[in-house]
Amino acid sequence: MSFIVSGLDAAQFGYLFGKSDEELQALDARAYVADSHPGFPCRVLLKDVEPGTRVILLNYAHLDVPTPYNSRHAIFVADGAQSQTFEPGQVPEILSIRQLISLRAYDDTHMMVDACVVAGAETADALDALLSDIGVSYIHAHTAGRGCYLARIDRA
Repeated sequence: MSFIVSGLDAAQFGYLFGKSDEELQALDARAYVADSHPGFPCRVLLKDVEPGTRVILLNYAHLDVPTPYNSRHAIFVADGAQSQTFEPGQVPEILSIRQLISLRAYDDTHMMVDACVVAGAETADALDALLSDIGVSYIHAHTAGRGCYLARIDRA
């Protein structure tokens, strides 16, 4: 089975890039400067930014669909991040370095049909297993602890 992991499109966050702390707060967002690695995972770059990098914390609707699973949560985006593409079967750092991640599989009506918690190093095998079910249309990855959205996974 082959999969592709997708980060968020940077263009949707352009209105936040370069804003002052006050301007961001008026938009219900906050700016931070990363002071550790890992610790500040950018959902556009799909990696934890290096210390000293300015990131924006905002609320994001990662599952904006008309089902009971409709969901939004806080995410970090590196200020000025540019969209990335990943090769089929490539597991980006944002997933591979986490101790535990939650994988949530959805069908084409956006209903959750399966889920599991795995070590980041086991992500590829778990994605292959979930996608082997023809009823699974896509997967969302989340941090296991705080439940923050990390990335979307589709069949390649």
